[in-house]
Amino acid sequence: MTTVIRRRAPLMALACFAPLAASASTACDRLLQQFGSQLADATCVDSTDLTTTNPDTTPANNSVAGLPAFAFTPQTDRATIAPSAAKRTPVTKVVPGLQLNGRIASDPTGQARFLLRLPRDWNGRLVVAGASGTRSEFNGDFAWSDYVVQKGYAYASQNKGVLNLQLTTAADPLGCRLNPVSTTYVNFYDNGPDQPFARWTQYMVKAAQLARQGVASNYGKPPRFTYAVGTSNGGYQVRRAMETAPELFDGGVDWEGTFVDEHAPNLLTDLPAALLNYGDYAASGLNPDSTAAKNIRAAGYPPDIVASPTSTLWTSYWAQFWEVTQCQWQKRLDPGYDTYGAGPANYNYVARLSASDVGAQVASFATTGRIQRPLVTVAGTMDALLPIDHHARAYARKVAAAQSREGDGWGPHHDERDAAYRLYEVQNGNHIETYQDTFPQLALIEPHAHAAFDLMVAHVETHAALPASQCVPRNGAIAANPSQPGHCAALYAP
Repeated sequence: MTTVIRRRAPLMALACFAPLAASASTACDRLLQQFGSQLADATCVDSTDLTTTNPDTTPANNSVAGLPAFAFTPQTDRATIAPSAAKRTPVTKVVPGLQLNGRIASDPTGQARFLLRLPRDWNGRLVVAGASGTRSEFNGDFAWSDYVVQKGYAYASQNKGVLNLQLTTAADPLGCRLNPVSTTYVNFYDNGPDQPFARWTQYMVKAAQLARQGVASNYGKPPRFTYAVGTSNGGYQVRRAMETAPELFDGGVDWEGTFVDEHAPNLLTDLPAALLNYGDYAASGLNPDSTAAKNIRAAGYPPDIVASPTSTLWTSYWAQFWEVTQCQWQKRLDPGYDTYGAGPANYNYVARLSASDVGAQVASFATTGRIQRPLVTVAGTMDALLPIDHHARAYARKVAAAQSREGDGWGPHHDERDAAYRLYEVQNGNHIETYQDTFPQLALIEPHAHAAFDLMVAHVETHAALPASQCVPRNGAIAANPSQPGHCAALYAP
């Protein structure tokens, strides 16, 4: 049985729930009272199982009253970063506990959302998750929550302070089509004038503060250790957490984190090259030796994998990610550019630096590399959305540069355990785990991200040495004595 308590819920709504056990009522009431006016529309659930084996753990899409379709899509969101069902890390136990979800009341946009799961059998620790793309606080339910709550961690997440998207038309100045031949346009909430990307860090930190408060209220003491985890834009949030909030976090694992820097490379320098050359590559009959294919690879992208004349790795990214991602970032960071008049493929970031304030916009939420807590990046060599040399390796270079500085009050004298950094490159890993179903040459990153998390915990709590940065071979594992230290020799291993 699952018992639900809503703060300030109408009496009619409460009547539909079974009578509450005294202990459950007290636990949820106490938790809601602890947050008080900090949360709005808050719901507390005394759950028989906090894993996704319980269908009530992740709400249905479009289940928040008053929001348009596609603004809140938790069921979709949890599948975007996880492998397909048969390949996910298995759920092997039931995890009873409390689940709390609601809006962060201090957010003037009314969009910031917060999730907290408190296992009954708690191990004294807390995990705070980022969210990929423009996804909800339920984004990590398959990829992260299931793994950590089974180990007894309290789990919190947030949505970067922003809802997902809504359908629109080509007449909408903020509309983005789904790909170059699509007639479907969407408007991302993240492109609203009150949604600067700098909020992403703000709500990662806010989620940690709220979660620690909820943990202390429920268990009578704060967490002994707090860890950050996240994927893609959620990985960016982890990096910023390690850079800006060492008082809240003890370590982090970022999986395919987005690199943000006002200088090249960044998404606005890379994606136009892929878009500009893809059509000629397709017209060449997918010739890997064509000028177009060479141009795409020269822009940092991994080689294509061809399953059939109509099914290739690049084609999948072209149809699902390249243009719509380019449009979303450009509309937010350089709204003066004529997206579909001048063309997404013709966007020139360097030229736009003198024609707009795009450089300052990107700089406003850039990563610095100045980590103040240990951090592991796990990234795939075949990532065709965030190419590894322009994102994971670029961030590793940023960290190395920051740690080499002397005399700035932070550099090499900083305790190594507090600022250790590792990059584990997964040979043939890519950004979208489910693509392995079509392209079996690809490798899953999820098991290595989980292994990296366990290594991080051991490093923080027992001072165990983190394995050196390394290339994780196909069908291999992160090794204490790696056979391939440093970068993978090739992006693709047949």
